[in-house]
Amino acid sequence: AWNGPDDPHDPYNWSTFRKVTIGVIFSLGQLVTTMSASMIAASLDDIILDLGISEATAQVVFSTFFLGLAFGPFVIAAVAEMHGRKWIWVGAQSWYILWNALCPVGNSTGVMIVGRFMSGVGAASGTTLTGPVMADLYRKEERGKSIAIASLLPYLGPALGPILGGFVTQWVQWQWTFWIMSLVNLVLTLAGLVMLRESYTPVLLRRKAGAVVAALPKTEQPWNWHLGMGFVARFGVAILRPVMMLVRRPIIQIVSVVVAVDFGIYTLQLSTFATLWIRKYGETASQASLHYISITIGITIATQIGGHIMDWMYKRLRDQEMNGGGRPEFRMPYMLPGVILAVVGLFWYGWAAERVDHWVVVDVGSVVFNLGNFVLNQALMAYQLDEFADHAASANAASKMLSYLFGFMFPVFAPKLFDALGYGWGNSLLGFVWLGLGGPVPVVLWVWGAKLRATGRKDGEHGIGSG
Repeated sequence: AWNGPDDPHDPYNWSTFRKVTIGVIFSLGQLVTTMSASMIAASLDDIILDLGISEATAQVVFSTFFLGLAFGPFVIAAVAEMHGRKWIWVGAQSWYILWNALCPVGNSTGVMIVGRFMSGVGAASGTTLTGPVMADLYRKEERGKSIAIASLLPYLGPALGPILGGFVTQWVQWQWTFWIMSLVNLVLTLAGLVMLRESYTPVLLRRKAGAVVAALPKTEQPWNWHLGMGFVARFGVAILRPVMMLVRRPIIQIVSVVVAVDFGIYTLQLSTFATLWIRKYGETASQASLHYISITIGITIATQIGGHIMDWMYKRLRDQEMNGGGRPEFRMPYMLPGVILAVVGLFWYGWAAERVDHWVVVDVGSVVFNLGNFVLNQALMAYQLDEFADHAASANAASKMLSYLFGFMFPVFAPKLFDALGYGWGNSLLGFVWLGLGGPVPVVLWVWGAKLRATGRKDGEHGIGSG
């Protein structure tokens, strides 16, 4: 155990500078992920011409990255909860650098699809580990603050990715979008190699125990052959943990479905936004890419202002409770306006794109949708981190798997959806689906959340929400 509540080796007690440095590095890693997800959106028409593929196949190339994000977290979370955050992050980032650089080689559709999938597997370290690392460093009362630090940079990605892709496509070649991103991530990975420190408390305490044992006379040291011999068995347990959570924890199932539908609609917007401006409004790829700034504005308001509001609401509700312990359900009042804003913004964006010629109205709808979208995501992320402490990475992998599968599927059917229904009714249909699935969730979790969290829980698996 730590030597008291003020032990300087406890990550909670590290200096603000060290915490922010670690947060920024992981945040930049997640920025690479979000930029890579959307960076070819403005280049799809050129990719279609150069590769000689259909629009549907181009959407598969775009969205295969999300398929990698769906399955990568299982390995990443397993290793992170066995051996810590730092080295799996470095290894996964290196994997991304290799495969992302290979994507455009030879202008091959097969290489592009495989490369996008494999680079998504590596990039999953950003989305899988950033939240748990911030939970390593900050207590539950500062959850919103930690999310604000971690999300300041990543959510510039939906705008920076297409802007980079649009300008590179127009002025150089779309292939250089991949190579530039790999070079940027190489610099970041080298910085992380030098500056990151392990923050996962179970691993740090195991190292502390190991140092104590090593100081003992050899005749008194325990025989630790099982640490090596049992690796395969322990890895098997760790890699299956997200699956078991998803199967037997109803609370993960609820979070997973809601976040998946929300994320699917979000990726559908990412993949079709540039096409809307190029084909309907006659803009160039670089001009169309600038409209992604509206997505980032909504996300930034949610993460940087909303995070502090969430902390304030949580502390207020906690202080009003008799024991003052706090519960994950105290995140739900913050989530409710997110649901409303997401639905209103989706209807607004769809009908404006269909009927209004002025771009400002369309972009305002995009801001409102993404503001509500990420308020909701913030609340559910904090809720999940409150419930799952030591196994936050596994819980994240479990709840995000369906999200990234939807992120893969939604852009694929987007062209047919909008060809058949137009932007107005197409987005309205998505809005009605989202309202039916996401609308009741804040109320359901507020009333029955404690019972749902307790269902299927095993000893040692929960975090602060055991009461």
